[in-house]
Amino acid sequence: MNFDTGNTGFMLLATSLVMLMTPGLAFFYGGLVGRKGVLTIMMQSFVSLGITTILWFTVGYSLCFSGDVGGIIGNLDKAFLSGISLTDALSPNNNIPVLVFIAYQMMFAVITPALITGAFTERVRFKAYVIFQIFWLLLVYFPFTHMVWGGGILAELGVLDFAGGIVVHATAGMAALASVFFVGKRANTDSQPHSIPLIALGTALLWFGWYGFNAGSELHVDAITAVAFLNTDIAASFASIVWLIIEWKRTGKPKFVGFLTGAVAGLATITPAAGFVGPKEAALIGIIAGVVCFFAVELKNKLHWDDALDVWGVHGVGGITGVILLGILGSTAINPSGADGLIHGGFKFFFVETGAVVVAGAYAFMISYAMLWIIDKFTPVRVNEEEQTTGLDETLHGENAYLI
Repeated sequence: MNFDTGNTGFMLLATSLVMLMTPGLAFFYGGLVGRKGVLTIMMQSFVSLGITTILWFTVGYSLCFSGDVGGIIGNLDKAFLSGISLTDALSPNNNIPVLVFIAYQMMFAVITPALITGAFTERVRFKAYVIFQIFWLLLVYFPFTHMVWGGGILAELGVLDFAGGIVVHATAGMAALASVFFVGKRANTDSQPHSIPLIALGTALLWFGWYGFNAGSELHVDAITAVAFLNTDIAASFASIVWLIIEWKRTGKPKFVGFLTGAVAGLATITPAAGFVGPKEAALIGIIAGVVCFFAVELKNKLHWDDALDVWGVHGVGGITGVILLGILGSTAINPSGADGLIHGGFKFFFVETGAVVVAGAYAFMISYAMLWIIDKFTPVRVNEEEQTTGLDETLHGENAYLI
């Protein structure tokens, strides 16, 4: 088999960029927490690289992309990558090795459950988290990946999600909110970020990796790849500046953490629409992301929800907003493989997109809460107040990020 070496090389690069996002998330979250919990939150991200890879190799890829059971999930025909040859191409129209596609999609699966961890930082035992991650992938992520990207029922209904607004951000964000409600508040809810430079490093790695996340989702190189790449940066830039301005006006000072958080909000919000809208629409999406996500975090604070690192407000609300905006702004003039949104007469597409993201969010919330409740019956999920005060790095892992 003579593969398209240009597209194959690009997709290997995109896969590497998406892999880099998980360590980037670890640094982003690590900087946002207090000194005594840095390693705990970073380990929760890094360990997903190991656990999710094993699960993806054994059953995950097959459940997402092999066969179909009721439009909800795949089958186990390709468990352990059975029957997949080194010379198999992804499709007759996309002449890259299927192994590259397997690796690329695996990196999406790696980062998605790691996103949730920012919500329950400083409160959850490592054993409980590992069990939760495994079953969350099996019961939430794999089904929605199949339903949207694997030819399942949502794909048949015409649902579009370019790079994961539904599959990644809406499900993780609503799962994060469920975990906040289940585990309750931290002993010290006034905990402040201990290292803004770490947050900046994490944001830089996420922003950089997001080009692979969005542009790579075209799965080859063409004009849509280029517009998805450009849209990613435009939305992040507009959202970061909008967040900065709003917070500056409200507090009297321009905040670096606010700028960085706004960038991530813009990245999450453009994700479902990146390859289906033009740069002008991407700028509008970025502006809306900065406003909506900022006030979602404000609402969370007023309601005293202890979503420590604003996973719901940034990823959940951002992903949901992006899917709805795709239903409004999508254009076949940009991508003939997409759909026309509400402003172009696509009423059905708008309602399909909105309905899909509402169902995905509600399902992820309910299943995540139920899973934590069941896990807690077998092994404690929440750490006690004394362990929180001492710090989870020391009490759970016997390690410390800093000697002094």
